[in-house]
Amino acid sequence: MQERLQKLIAQAGIASRRQAEELIINGQVTVNGERATLGMKADPETDHIKVHGKLINAKLGKRENVYILLNKPKGVLTSVTDTEGRKLVVDLVPKGYGKVHPVGRLDYQTEGLILLTNDGEFTNFINGSRKIPKLYEVKVKGLPPEVAINKLRRGTVLEDGFKTSPCEIKTLEPTKSNAWYEVTLFEGHNQQIRKMFDSIGHSVVKLRRLAIGNLRDDRMPIGSFRELSGQEVKDLSKPTQKTQTKGKVESTKPQKHSRS
Repeated sequence: MQERLQKLIAQAGIASRRQAEELIINGQVTVNGERATLGMKADPETDHIKVHGKLINAKLGKRENVYILLNKPKGVLTSVTDTEGRKLVVDLVPKGYGKVHPVGRLDYQTEGLILLTNDGEFTNFINGSRKIPKLYEVKVKGLPPEVAINKLRRGTVLEDGFKTSPCEIKTLEPTKSNAWYEVTLFEGHNQQIRKMFDSIGHSVVKLRRLAIGNLRDDRMPIGSFRELSGQEVKDLSKPTQKTQTKGKVESTKPQKHSRS
């Protein structure tokens, strides 16, 4: 059955639909030896579809979708390639899973939960959804005043000009020299939490992602992974309004947690 090329390329896990459209426009896609054009359709069972000169038909319609939850260590890059030879998140998954890619990103020094998949449609949906909150544990330098934390809760303009949306910040028990928080974001700007706390003069010392939507697994050791269940994939693909609590301001009363 014929499908639009950008959909077939996304299903192969090579790129999102939007990225696939750019590949087509830039002449990186051919069908049966002819340069593809935007809007063209093809049948993966009979047509020879190539991206960057590599045949992708063998991956289409025959490869099962893979959904993996990984507990990323610090010092691992959220990417599929790196010119500097650094360790990648895809290196932590056995080759038997085939070609997978990270859904979104965690910066190099941040640890915690991240998804990997070969499903481009799933990736595109998760990255573009504001119904899937992401929960982080944050340790910052010093003890910020509550007025500064409330500023971050309401939304603020970062040094790079990005205006953050309202978020949830729960105060945890501080140490003598460091404050601890749980921060829930509903968007994914590059290094957003680090930039938020930099904007109030209290840099992040430690950052860890605890949850993606309702997906949380405190028993996973750092560096380990597991496959998602079918129900977990369904819940992420169709988040309910109950998941979305954007704009809610959490109590500032410190919670009793052991921190160092």
